[in-house]
Amino acid sequence: MAGDSKYGLSSTAGADVFEALANIELVVTDCDGTLLYTDKALGQPAIDAVRRLQAAGVRFTAASSRPGKGMRHIVEALGIDMAYASYNGGSLVEPGTWKLLSSHKLPRDVVQTSLDTLAAAGVDAWVFIDDAWYLTNPDATYVPLETRTVGYEGVRVARFDDLDLDAVDKIVGSTADTALLTRVETGLQQQLHGRGHAARSQTYYLDVTSIDANKGTAVRELARLANVPLERVAVLGDMGNDVPMFEIAGVSIVMGQASDAVRRQASLVSTSNDDDGFAIGIEAIVAARAGG
Repeated sequence: MAGDSKYGLSSTAGADVFEALANIELVVTDCDGTLLYTDKALGQPAIDAVRRLQAAGVRFTAASSRPGKGMRHIVEALGIDMAYASYNGGSLVEPGTWKLLSSHKLPRDVVQTSLDTLAAAGVDAWVFIDDAWYLTNPDATYVPLETRTVGYEGVRVARFDDLDLDAVDKIVGSTADTALLTRVETGLQQQLHGRGHAARSQTYYLDVTSIDANKGTAVRELARLANVPLERVAVLGDMGNDVPMFEIAGVSIVMGQASDAVRRQASLVSTSNDDDGFAIGIEAIVAARAGG
């Protein structure tokens, strides 16, 4: 029955899920709010846990809402040697060469609908094309945070219409008014149904990506590349944009600070990201594989 606990994790799916940990061959993790602390730092407990996981023969990679370039320092720090997913699964990137293996661009009509909706709601919009980040308001609340997160500055433009809007990978709406962003998220999901995907990657960020760009699709492709069946894949996350990968992986571990709605979609619950919930989840897999 649900409510069982082991390895510092609690189960929402019964005790059998702990046995599944011993069979994990591939781990895919979200970055912000999961692998990283809230201040965007990569902690030593996470680094040590990933090293032990890799030493145990388990493949490891990441799937993030970030652009590929904004994930490079994480990939290098953790010795990731297989493809990783950026833009919520919209692109797959090869480490080292940083070659783009695949990408899913937003249809032009989805781009226009999203930008118009964000503007009407008074929500700051950013446009990402390849690894470039474009913005019209450099004084927006979350520009300094995004600069620190991705590791480079956005490019100011007078208007987005001057860009190649047929080549957009992701649109982000950002605001400190999280209640407003929740309403905008719901409205955009309805407007873009069947045409695009809208989901928050943070409480203050709303990501719009291709209908084919989601972390579930990314995990499916990463598992295929690693030749690992989905039932032997474990994923870790904390937000609504992580739910698609929760739905297809054999084991899903959610961070403790996640909303109740997201927590219900995962099979195991860890502590918060700031309480090393990621490291606890990884160490559970290592321990289970060792017969602990």
